[in-house]
Amino acid sequence: MEFRDHVYELLNTIDACQCFFNITVNFDFTKSFLDLIVTYASVIIMLSRIDDKKVLVGMYNCAHEMSNGNSEPSYPRLGQMFLEYEQPLKKLTEEFGPHTKVVTEALLSLQMVYPRRNLPVEQWRSAQLLSLLSAPAAMLSPACCDTMACEYLSMDVMERWIILGFLLCHSSLNTNAASQELWKMALRSGLYLTLIRDEVINIHKFSEDYFDGLKGYSKRVADIKECREHVVTNCGAIHREKRHFLRNAVKELYKILEDEPGLLGPKALFVFMALSFSRDEIGWLVRHSENVPKTKTPEDYVDSQIAELLFYMQRLRTLLAKHNSVIQRYHVMYLAQFDSLVINDTIQSMYVCPEEESVLMSSFISILSALSLKQVENGEEFDFKALRLDWLRLQAYTSVSKAALALKEYPDLAKIMNMTQFHTRLMDDIDGLLVEAADISILCYYPRVFEKMFTQGSEDVAMQRYLMAFPMACTHFNQSCHDMCPEEMEEIEKRSLKLCVTFLEEIARQTCTVVLEICAEQCNLNDQLLAKHCADTISRARNKKQKKQMPKKGEVQKEKPGTESQRKDRAIVTNMDRMHLTLSELCTAFSHYPDFTVFNHIVVPAEFLLSQLETRLTKTIVRMANYNQTTHEISRPSDLLAGIRAYTASLHSLSCYINIDMTRLVKCVLLQQTQPLDSQGGQTITTLYTNWYLEGLLRQASNAVIIHCPTMHCFMNQTIENERTFHAEEFSDIVEMQALAELLGPYGLKFLSENLMWHITSQVAELKKLVIENMDTLVQMRAKFDKPETMANLQKKLTGCENVLKRMTIIGVILSFRAMVQDSLGDACDLTRHCPFLMGPIECLRDFLPPDSDVKMTLSVYELASASGLPCDIDPVLVSAIASMRTDNSSSEEEYKLTCLLLVYIAVSLPVLSLDSNSFYSREYGGHQNNIHCLTTAVNQLSAAMFTVQRKNIEQHLKEFLLVASSTLLQLGQNSERLEAKNRESIYLLLHLIVEESPFLSQDMLESCFPYVLLRNSYREVYKTFIHTLG
Repeated sequence: MEFRDHVYELLNTIDACQCFFNITVNFDFTKSFLDLIVTYASVIIMLSRIDDKKVLVGMYNCAHEMSNGNSEPSYPRLGQMFLEYEQPLKKLTEEFGPHTKVVTEALLSLQMVYPRRNLPVEQWRSAQLLSLLSAPAAMLSPACCDTMACEYLSMDVMERWIILGFLLCHSSLNTNAASQELWKMALRSGLYLTLIRDEVINIHKFSEDYFDGLKGYSKRVADIKECREHVVTNCGAIHREKRHFLRNAVKELYKILEDEPGLLGPKALFVFMALSFSRDEIGWLVRHSENVPKTKTPEDYVDSQIAELLFYMQRLRTLLAKHNSVIQRYHVMYLAQFDSLVINDTIQSMYVCPEEESVLMSSFISILSALSLKQVENGEEFDFKALRLDWLRLQAYTSVSKAALALKEYPDLAKIMNMTQFHTRLMDDIDGLLVEAADISILCYYPRVFEKMFTQGSEDVAMQRYLMAFPMACTHFNQSCHDMCPEEMEEIEKRSLKLCVTFLEEIARQTCTVVLEICAEQCNLNDQLLAKHCADTISRARNKKQKKQMPKKGEVQKEKPGTESQRKDRAIVTNMDRMHLTLSELCTAFSHYPDFTVFNHIVVPAEFLLSQLETRLTKTIVRMANYNQTTHEISRPSDLLAGIRAYTASLHSLSCYINIDMTRLVKCVLLQQTQPLDSQGGQTITTLYTNWYLEGLLRQASNAVIIHCPTMHCFMNQTIENERTFHAEEFSDIVEMQALAELLGPYGLKFLSENLMWHITSQVAELKKLVIENMDTLVQMRAKFDKPETMANLQKKLTGCENVLKRMTIIGVILSFRAMVQDSLGDACDLTRHCPFLMGPIECLRDFLPPDSDVKMTLSVYELASASGLPCDIDPVLVSAIASMRTDNSSSEEEYKLTCLLLVYIAVSLPVLSLDSNSFYSREYGGHQNNIHCLTTAVNQLSAAMFTVQRKNIEQHLKEFLLVASSTLLQLGQNSERLEAKNRESIYLLLHLIVEESPFLSQDMLESCFPYVLLRNSYREVYKTFIHTLG
């Protein structure tokens, strides 16, 4: 309401002073006047659109009365104002009746500007608009005209002035042919007019509804209908052609200025004209895309190539910011050596110059004449706001009717001052000029249209290199904020960031999809070269050499690897060609802007790509493992490793397209795969392979379905009739173990070892229970192991011998598998070659560790060596697992006693193994058919770990075990029953294997308690039964 009072007070003052308005003369004065009346009309029209305005104001008045005890003083006037403006145009035209003359005069001054700016595209082409190459001789000549500021004035703003201005002062449409022609030209420009942001009016419907109620305006209604038909029929195609022209013209302009930035000085006006024309066409498309009329060619309102226009607009803005010093150097000389002289000559030619105006104009000359090139070289900041304000003040002084100096009589002064104002803004307010000429913040209020434009552009391969223009457009949305409305800043910031992130994530997603598709294709090609596929090729070559029958014509022969690269015609485009083209286009988009700022948030586009690649690559690697929890199927580690290597090689080629650190990305992803869970909380290949080897391989090995084969250094399936789900040797040989170690790394193998130890500790806990159950018997057997008769009686009292041996065998199988993995870790990492200066000290610490060293120090050294893939006498992981089993209730003496008795339990139980037919030692496998050879690993490592925890002498207790075991086994030789002595020789060999693997025992110790001749005879006996076959 106060705004309304101030507007009418100012309009009455302008009428009283009989001000002169002409956009080509007093530009700032006329523009401010037209903005005033249009802004006021827009506010009133917007107010009329609020349905609940009366309710809101009434509630506010009630609240004011309840809190203050009286009504709001302005409430009656505001209520009356709402009633008066129920039909806003009717009331507005009544109020603007007295001001018709001055408004019409201001609007008619647009005749010199608007028709020229609204030329059809054919005239743009014939005039070679925005082209620097059309006149090479004039390339260095400064671009100037009589109406500098009008050249980048918004078409939307001018159309708003014309249409709303003539609606307010519609009487001139019937009396003035020029007014009518200008009005009809604006009506032919489009269907919708912006009131503010995304609030628009249908100009034809709005005007027609109003003129229908007025007498004598039937011709104007007919004009409106005619213009609307023209717009629906032609306007879409006209603007489509304009956008097509601008795409090429702006691109050409940018390429030339990028190559020769020195031309930014004389041709700066061209840049702002190009930005303004592009801004106008984008604004028109956005307004009409939201409200497409019923037409035969709706495709005219869709532009899948708008990304290119947005991109080159942004590049021109970047060019201006980058070469601002070039523009300043040029125009500081222009202002000092041309503009100041022309202004001086113009003033000298005036026959009337009042004192106040003379002071202002003299200050113009003195300020401009004092400029020098050194100011630019010294980096001084320029500020010509005072000069431009004085020029606006001078326009106001000289535009009233009784002014001594009438500006309209001196158009040359207006021309040079308007041009000088433009030049000064290039010196100190280039950002302000960009806001006026290239403001595309309207996109913030049309998110649906904006996202649709992005989607259409992303589907066109030729436009994908320009997609970064969409997130870059979000950097300008802060221009739509106003200091008088700070509360909306946060909402606009959220919307801008949301749009920016959405666009960047989609670009990154598309790029990531193409990259991974290329990687998958390369992985397939690499898979064809693996050794597992060579059998067919070798077979065909052998058949051909032996002249065997070739395949029939109907049979499809498998193509050799590499045939996909053979082509007779280069015009044939393969799927891989298309993917590489798409990838190069998308990566070009990332290369344009390393980073940019949106509302004080620094955005790095490449990080979005890295984030997407990390997430997608992690899922791809897990998917490549092909783990099926139901059927317990999984890919061989070597196959997965080959696939990952193919992916990694393809990913590194991405660095040729875009400057990102792919090595860091690959390391990050693969390092996550060595952990139980990735950064997103998903399963990794470490978890999958740990579960599979525990549940698939070792569980069957515990049941002797799969046997450990020391000769082949792997696990192998038993020859049984049941169908095998997988070949154990294909997942446990040296190659596969090395591949597994390389995939999981030290961290992953540590997790695997911890899971293995959990199973071992479970078995140890059960063994301790069995020892406790038979403790009395075991104590007696430990004391009287050298008395055969007593031992025979005690043996009958002993229970659970098979259970003990079974559990120890399971522990041995697990520890044998861990030993295979540990050996493979050393081979796979090969740290001795990669970092010898690191491995040398570690090996030295392990080898020369004093025997009397502290246990904690010893375990620390062994843990370091174990993580490096070096073998250790004592397994630090097993020691840690055994130590964690101790409870507060158990004493050290009890634990020590249980450990000693457990060794006795194992030793006296060994003869039971001879009853099992599968206890036969196989020369082929280097072990026993029921995996009891793994007992040797279990006894050595478990005893070493348990006595290390209890800080006891390992060697002494293993000697005791050797004595008890040899004494017990020697009883087998004296047993006349053939059944018990069936696999006696194979069981004897266990003692030799225990000593051979133990770092604490020697053959001399064994020979002192067990005759070597028995071992020799045992080896001869088991080798004698082995069947020799010749291939």
